[in-house]
Amino acid sequence: MHGLLITDYSSAQAPVTHTQSKGRTQFSTIQTRLPRQIGKDDWSGAEAKTRFLVCDLIDRFYDESIVIHNRSRYTIGWYKRTVGKMFELHPEREFLDQWNQQFVETYLYEGRRKKKWKVSTFINVFGGICSFFAWCERKEFIPENFVTKIEKPRREKHLPKALSKTNADSILEASFYAQYTYRFERYRNRALIAVMLYAGLRIREVLELGSMAVDLENGSIHIVQGKHHKDRIIPIAPRLNGYLKAYLVERRRLNKTHRYFFSSTNRDKPMTYGGVCKAIKRIKDRSGIYFTPHILRHTFATLMLEGGCDIFSLSKMLGHQDIKTTTIYLSASPQHLRQQIYKHPLN
Repeated sequence: MHGLLITDYSSAQAPVTHTQSKGRTQFSTIQTRLPRQIGKDDWSGAEAKTRFLVCDLIDRFYDESIVIHNRSRYTIGWYKRTVGKMFELHPEREFLDQWNQQFVETYLYEGRRKKKWKVSTFINVFGGICSFFAWCERKEFIPENFVTKIEKPRREKHLPKALSKTNADSILEASFYAQYTYRFERYRNRALIAVMLYAGLRIREVLELGSMAVDLENGSIHIVQGKHHKDRIIPIAPRLNGYLKAYLVERRRLNKTHRYFFSSTNRDKPMTYGGVCKAIKRIKDRSGIYFTPHILRHTFATLMLEGGCDIFSLSKMLGHQDIKTTTIYLSASPQHLRQQIYKHPLN
């Protein structure tokens, strides 16, 4: 990343100066002197206008998000997929002052019209773009964050999809009895499905789960720095405890020594997201039931409510930042609502 200081006098060729700070190159500023209209050769009182290169600002935005704001790699990935992608698609607009409300608004609206973005996609992209320009406003690179003036479609409210108890049992059975090449896969995949069904872990939490974080003796799973950088402890149900113990026997048999709980089949390395997808596809083919890792998490929450778990405890186990997020499962469980309607005095 090069720091450029360019002074442009009308049609004259602009000299280029590279400025460096101690340890790294400074981000670029481009200064343009515009002549007054009083005379062709009169340069006195010319106005200075500072311009910033977008490519350098976006890099600094990523850096500060990691170093100062402690954003996770998943958040940085979101920034790159949203605002970073927008800048990549329009390299001709290399300066920050070339971006305005009208252009960003057109970019977003065309995503809805031409690319058939869902409302959730629009809001997701909008959020990433707004975060960058809000940062630019705080740094005083722009006078205001014009993205906040852009209208958004109303978010659609969908109830979380969850499996019935019968389907959940069928998936667990299919995870063990599906056709595998290695015996290890059978026990690992059952433990993988069970830890989402019985503990409600997010897929990233499953992949980052450390061996030391699973305490089978005391019956608890310790999630370290989950979403929103929060730790939490989840109790292990007796049936889940049995599945995890059986998997650990196979893990030790193959001498898997890396620090993560779930291991790949052929190497002493952690299981990857691609490996999880392959395992889920095989289980779906065996059971004939469609599901995703997040549907298993929804199933955990719904079944816990139907079993009588209180909303506060469920919120803690799910790791929700706001208990309002958890309350949506009250509407997602017909059985729970059916139990409540019987409490009507006229019944």
